[in-house]
This record gives sequence, structure tokens and C-alpha cells, in this order.
Amino acid sequence: MALLIVLITCFVIILATSQPCQTPDDFVAATSPGHIMIGGLIAIHEKMLSSEDYPRRPEIQKCVGFDISNFLQTLAMIHSIEMINNSTLLSGVKLGYEIYDTCTEVTVAMAAALRFLSKFNCSRDTVEFKCDYSSYMPRVKAVIGAGYSEISMAVSRILNLQLMPQVSYESTAEILSDKIRFPSFLRTVPSDFYQTKAMAHLIQKSGWNWIGIITTDDDYGRLALSTFAVQTLANNVCIAFKEVLPAFLSDNTIEIRINQTLEKIIAEAHVNVIVVFLRQFHVFRLFSKAIERNVNKVWIASDNWSTATKITTIPNIKRIGKVIGFAFRTGNVSSFQSFLQNLHMFPSDHNKPLNEYAMLLSACAYVKDSDLSPCIFNNSQRTLAYEANKDVDRNFSLRNDFLWDYTEPGLVHSIQLAVFALGYALRDLCQARDCQNPNAFQPWELLDVLKNVTFTDGGKSFHFDAHGDMNTGYDVVLWKEINGHMTITKMAQYDLKNDVFIVTDQETKNEFRDLKQIQSKCSKECSPGQMKKTTRSQHICCYECVNCPENHYSNHTDMDHCLLCNNETHWAPAKSTTCFEKEVEYLNWNDSLAILLLALSLLGIVFVLAVGIIFTRNLNTPVVKSCGGLMVCYVILLCHFLNFASTGFFIGEPQDFTCKTRQTLFGVSFTLCISCILTKSLKILLAFSFDPKLQNFLKCLYKPIPIIFTCTGIQVVICTLWLIFAGPAVEENVSLPRVIILECEEGSILAFGTMLGYIAILAFICFIFAFKGRKLPENYNEAKFITFGMLIYFIAWITFIPVYATTFGKYLPAAEIIVILISNYGILCCTFFPKCYVILCKQDTNTKSAFLKTIYSYSSHSADSLAMSHVSLDPTNGNITMTNPNSGGKPAAWQESQGLQAQAFAHIGKENATCAPKTWPRKRISSI
Repeated sequence: MALLIVLITCFVIILATSQPCQTPDDFVAATSPGHIMIGGLIAIHEKMLSSEDYPRRPEIQKCVGFDISNFLQTLAMIHSIEMINNSTLLSGVKLGYEIYDTCTEVTVAMAAALRFLSKFNCSRDTVEFKCDYSSYMPRVKAVIGAGYSEISMAVSRILNLQLMPQVSYESTAEILSDKIRFPSFLRTVPSDFYQTKAMAHLIQKSGWNWIGIITTDDDYGRLALSTFAVQTLANNVCIAFKEVLPAFLSDNTIEIRINQTLEKIIAEAHVNVIVVFLRQFHVFRLFSKAIERNVNKVWIASDNWSTATKITTIPNIKRIGKVIGFAFRTGNVSSFQSFLQNLHMFPSDHNKPLNEYAMLLSACAYVKDSDLSPCIFNNSQRTLAYEANKDVDRNFSLRNDFLWDYTEPGLVHSIQLAVFALGYALRDLCQARDCQNPNAFQPWELLDVLKNVTFTDGGKSFHFDAHGDMNTGYDVVLWKEINGHMTITKMAQYDLKNDVFIVTDQETKNEFRDLKQIQSKCSKECSPGQMKKTTRSQHICCYECVNCPENHYSNHTDMDHCLLCNNETHWAPAKSTTCFEKEVEYLNWNDSLAILLLALSLLGIVFVLAVGIIFTRNLNTPVVKSCGGLMVCYVILLCHFLNFASTGFFIGEPQDFTCKTRQTLFGVSFTLCISCILTKSLKILLAFSFDPKLQNFLKCLYKPIPIIFTCTGIQVVICTLWLIFAGPAVEENVSLPRVIILECEEGSILAFGTMLGYIAILAFICFIFAFKGRKLPENYNEAKFITFGMLIYFIAWITFIPVYATTFGKYLPAAEIIVILISNYGILCCTFFPKCYVILCKQDTNTKSAFLKTIYSYSSHSADSLAMSHVSLDPTNGNITMTNPNSGGKPAAWQESQGLQAQAFAHIGKENATCAPKTWPRKRISSI
């Protein structure tokens, strides 16, 4: 008997230990058998029911807070698997599933992951420890989920042991794209890198730069905040505050943190735009509190809650302000709608979420549709006993539209893509394998095929990129109140590749334009013509506006720096919004000053012509003859004419020809004029010399024509060398702020100075010669007037030097014209006007007898009789007799007699070219 009992006991133990692992009914949410098992991780409930602050025993708690949106995700996964099973994609192979409720807790999700890794047909051990899992055969071949990035990261680290494919439909944390840390993770949605980039682009496009952000205190929230901060910095957007809420509803401080966040939002009056990276249950509580406190802002919604009907149905949700969100790109989900219509016919065996929904729906059977969601949520906080009856089935079938209203099409489409990607990968893998056998392949083999799979859905092609992401893009949605209900409408599409918003209709364009009317800035925007000025203590978005300085401009609002105009061609006044092209200026013909100077030049030419006519009509008078000869007189007048004419080359648009001509013409003609006057001055000096030896030397040296040619020729050489090596040329002077001065650059200042200096030397010599004979008889004396003319010349050109050095602009040529006119007028008036006065007004003195009488009168007033012994006038024949002063006499008398001698020599002309005798007959005097 004892032996029989022992045998029976051993048999029971062996039988018990040989049983395969059974999934506890209180842990799995939904299951269905199949040849290939697909795992699922979905947070069907919001939190775990716990009466303590922290767990005291390592046991999985009950979950409460039935979430309709996540329940629909479970149905979407089941529906997608059924679509594949009902198609010919996997011929003869059926997909099964095991879906676990993570209850929004990492610990629960990790426990489910261990179940996924358990060996097929295991005995007791859940997971075998191996150094190499290449041949390990777990019950589940791939996993769909989880939704939250925090959970996906934890689960992925476990699944990496066997490189089991994990395809998430909602986890968007950027770090999950790192294939070094998460080699078996893939997803059918873009990463948060693109979402935050799109958000920052939208904020910048709308003209906002002072915003707030609210995130969760988990990996997802921290990573989203970090990525978003980088994107905002690149778009010149500033984050005014960062609020972090506890990640899980089981945290007892969540209500306190929500109130503190609302206090911060209210305190920051300038922040009217807030970016929210939260889960749906966070947003639900945040908005419920915000409505109570009348907080009205612009909320930028992340893909977690942008299309959540649970939030749009909050009472008085329109008081929250404007909500703009980013949602996953949607596809064709019409088959899922049909699935929901017939959900009451779907078997509820082994589907706890479906049973719980039916039970909650029965508990709220007599509640209006508008209050159905709160009723379900409130009843889900406790455990209800489900009893199948006809009322439950009837209510279940009559209210199937309720589920569709809570459906998020983008999320459903993302789940479909995840299941379809696995289905097409299995099709490729099973072409050479018998996948009806559970041992046909290992998960890592499926992963290799899945990474490279390409499939189509709704006419669009899909595949995973090198980071395991399926960059499907985003829809930009706007919450609008239509017929008293908050409706989610599509505003635009966001193109990830080109970083642009695609807007198709005018109404959407108007909505984007309306966003720009909302202000969310730390400082008032700087208008065009201004720039931002910040200090080190200020935030870059908090600044003062200062006007752009001269020659700078800004043509947009809130520019960091004013742009510099091209100083050579453009200019701008202070606070300018654009640059203006500089006007080209020069001394124009219609300029009033140019007209005045031209009139003076023409007047001078008239004077020259008048003097020429007067002198021509009085050729035989003593006054004309005393000018040094008719030829010299005409040459001087011609020089004056050319000097006056040269001023015309200083006016008008400068050309290379006029620049070279004006200085050369003036320099040569003025030199010729001074050279002629120099010969006249030299002649006076010859007549006035004290030293007989010097006088005789100068008489032999005095050759007017060679002197004129030599002096003028030197100037010609100077000008020629100047023109050849560094001649004047046209140049644009851009040193002035608003105009371009078109002027003649002299080329070589040294050559220009040499030309003027040479004229000055000749003028100075002329001045010295003329100064010596300034006391001769006035009626016929040129020395005094030549002296005055040279003085005028010196005064004019000495004044010109500092004026020329300090003057710039279009009136610089006018300064040179004025100097030329003054010097020319001075010499012309002093040389010819006194003689014209004698010719026209004192004709009685312009006769030979008057001339002789003047000489005699001048001689008779000598100092003493000794002087008269040296000069005598025979009134009968007009001969002047001079005796040698070396015979003796008083010095005073000699000096006085020399005055008479100078006057005599001044009227002899060419007769003194040879050594003169002591007596000159009257006929020579009369021939002058």
C-alpha cells in the first residue's frame, strides 16, 4: 500500500511538472491561437490599483481606469491580424496573438516581455539562460508595442537578448532610433526629432518666440524636452518655462504638480503658446483644472493626445483656447469602422478588454451619449461583475458608433502598418520554410527580413529606414468648434524630407494667417529699420529695439543685426528699411554756381575781345606801343582767352579727355602769359639797372622770343611727362555717404604741384622785376600794375592750396575755376585796363608830344642839376642825350637820373637789343 501511494505521488508530480507554461487569466488581456504568435503590449488601463505609496510585495496589482482610446488600439491590432488571416498573404499559416495590458507601468510590461521570451513547450522555467540564443525557440516571434516610449525602451532591452522584433506604433522618443542600444526595435511612426522640428517650425512661422513647455518626468518627456530645446534654439525661439509632471497617475503628487504648473502659466502673462508632451490622462486633468481657472492659451499638442476624443469631449473645452496638434499620417481605416459596427458579433472568449467594455457599457446603459465616456471612466475605477444578458448585447450593438467617435485614425493606421509589416516579412521568410511548424525560424531571422521589407497599403509604399523608423509624416490638426462640438480638422501636412507645411486650400491658409495675429513674445517685435539689442543678463528673446545706424538697414521684423549697405554704390539713412542707390554728382552745367562761373568766364572772354579790338584800333599810339610790342600784346590776350576757355573743361560730366585737357590747357596758356609778362618786366629791369656792367650784360641777354619759348617749353615738358606717366583720369569718389562724386583724379599730385609751382616761380621772378620799376611815370608805367597783378595771383593761389586740400565733393572743380578766374582777371585788369582807360578816357595823353612832355617833366623834377647833366631833351628834334655817369656827380643825383633812364628804356623796344649809344635820335622815340 505504501509503495502504491509513493508511485501515485510521483506520477502526480511528474504530470504536474510536465505541463506546459500556462498564462494566468489575470495577466493576459486577449489571446488567440495560431501557428505564429505575435505579442502585444497596450496600456488598456491608466494605472494600477494600489492602496500604498509603494509596493511591499513583488506582485502585480490590479489595473483600473479603463481607457477607451487604448482599448481601440487593442481592437485595431486584433482586426489587422484577422485581416491577414483572412487574406492570401500567408497561405495556410495563421497568426495568433497574446496581448498584455501594461497598465502604463514598466514593471508590468517587463513581466509580459519575460512571457514572450519563454521557451516553446517549456516545463517550469519561464526563460532559459543561454550564452547564445541563436537556436532558442520562444513562444512568441515578434511583439507589437508598446505605446509609450518609456515602456518600449525597457521592454526593448529585454527583447534584445534574443533579437526579437519589436514594432511600436506610437513610441516616438528619438533615442529609440539608436540601433546600437536598440537593435531589434522598429516603429511605424517618425521619431520626435521630426515632431519637435515641425513644432519649432510652426512656432517660428507663426511669429512666436516666447513659449512654455510641459512634459512628463520619464525618458520620453526628458528626451522630447531636450530635442525640442535644440530645435527652438535653431529657430530663434525661447522657452520661458519648463514644467515636468509625474509620469504615472499612481504618483500621489500629480494633482499638486498640475496646480503648480497652472500657477506658472498664469504668472507668465507674455507666454500665450504652450507645447505639451503629455499622455492623454495628464492632459485630461490639466485641461479640466485649466477650464476651472479660465486659462486661455494656444496649446501645441504632441501626437500622444492631438486627436484624443476623450479630451475634446471635456465639458466647456472651448474655453481652453486654441489647440493645434501633430498627428500621425492617416490612411484607409474604413475596414476598421466596419469591424467596430459588427463588434457585438466578435467572439469575446479570451478577450478581457472586450468583456470589460461590455460590462461598463451595461453599467451606463441609461446614460446619454454625451456623458457616456465619463460614466465609463468613473465605473472603471472599481471592479464590476459581468453578467451576460440580452440587455448587455443590445446596448453593445446599439452604441457601436460611440467607439468610432473615439477612434484615432492615425494611430489605427500606424497599428495596421506594424501588423502588415510583420505579415509581409513572414511571407518572404516563409517562402522556403514550413511556418506551420512553430520551430520553423527564430525571431532574429524574422528581424533580418523585417528590416528590409517593402510593402504597399492604400497605393503607398512603406519601408523602414536605416534607423528602423517609418517616416510617414504628420498631419497638422486644429481643434474647431462646429455645431457646439469640438471637432478635429486637418490643417496641413508636414513633409519630413523638405521640412515644409503643405497647405491645399484657402481656408487653411487663412487659419495659418490667423495664428500670426496671436502674440507670444517676451518683447515687442522690432519693426523694419530696427534691430534687436540684448544684454548678457537678458534672454535672447528679451531685447530692446534700436534704430539702424546710417548706411545700415533691416527689411524684416525682429532682425538680430542691421545689414550693411554697399558703401561704394548705396547708402541708407538711420532707421532705414532699404538701401538707396547713390546719386552720381559732378559740377553740372545747370548748377547755379556753374552758371555763375561760366558767366564770369564769358565776361572775361568779352573783356579780352574788347581789349583786342581797342588795341587793334589804336596800334600807333604810344600807350599800345609801350605794351611791349603788338605781337606780345596779342599773345598775352590769346593766353587770357585760353585761360578763360579752360574753365569750361572743369564743368560737366568728367571724361578722360576733359580731365587731361583742362589742366594742360590752363598750365601751358598761363605759363605762356607769365612768360610774356616776364619779358616786359625784364625790359623794365634793363632800363632801371644801377650797375652799368650788369646792365650791359642783361642787354645782351635780353632775347624775348627765346625766353618765351624756353619758359613755355619747360611747362610743356612737365605736362607731357605728367600725361604720359600719371595723367589725370576719371574716378568715382565713394567716400561721401549718399552720393558718388564723379571727379578728375589728378593722377600725380607731385606733377600737379610741379606745374603750379613752376608757374609760381615765373610769377615770382616777374614780380621782382616789376617791383623794381614801380616808380616810373604813371601814364606809361606797367611795372606797378604788373606788381599788383602778380600779388593778386599769389594771394589767389596761396589761398587755393588749403582750400584744395580740404575741399571735396562736386564743388572742388569750382574752387579751381574761381582761382583761375581771380588770377586771370587780376592780371588782365592790371595789364590792360589802365591802358584802355588812357586810350578811351585820356586821349590827350596818348600822343607823342604828351609822351615826350611826360619824360621831360619827370626829368626836370630830379633831385639836383647833376642828374640833369646826364639826361637832356632837345625840344626841337626830340633827341634825348645821356652822359656817362662815371664822369662824376653826387649819388643822389645819379639815382634820380636813373629813373629817367628806366623810362626811356621802357619805350625803346627792340632798340636796346645791342649796346646802346649815349644819344638816341627823336625818330627812334617816335617810332615806338
